[in-house]
Amino acid sequence: MNIEEKINSDIKAAMLAKEAQKLEALRAIKSAILLLKTSPEGLTEDSAIKAIQKEVKKRKESAEIYKAQNRLDLADPELYQASVLETYLPKQMTEDEVKAEISKILTQVGATTAADMGKVMGLASKTLAGKADNKIISEIVKQLLGA
Repeated sequence: MNIEEKINSDIKAAMLAKEAQKLEALRAIKSAILLLKTSPEGLTEDSAIKAIQKEVKKRKESAEIYKAQNRLDLADPELYQASVLETYLPKQMTEDEVKAEISKILTQVGATTAADMGKVMGLASKTLAGKADNKIISEIVKQLLGA
């Protein structure tokens, strides 16, 4: 079962269970997937994962803004929807796993200073795509390069 079929079946289940917030999150994914299907690149597993990551990021950023404004009534649904969307993403690596992977990349590239950060980030972003957030990757690379 590909990701689109899984989302469609989950939408049906959410409708039957009358789970409005879950349904809203699933419809957002379906919308993003339909846009991908009509794009020139088409729908691939990678493009679907990137679209879901983008939706998760949007919801988490919105929740942070709502929390800063003491609007927990608006933040909670955003966080719930983000958690629903995250179930369709590959398992995220722990910080220690990311550090180990970036250490390998540093030795592979031969990076030793902050000037090499661009080379490391390019390779790390490709290698860890979908497995770790780029923000975390960037922080660890800076830490390891002493930037």
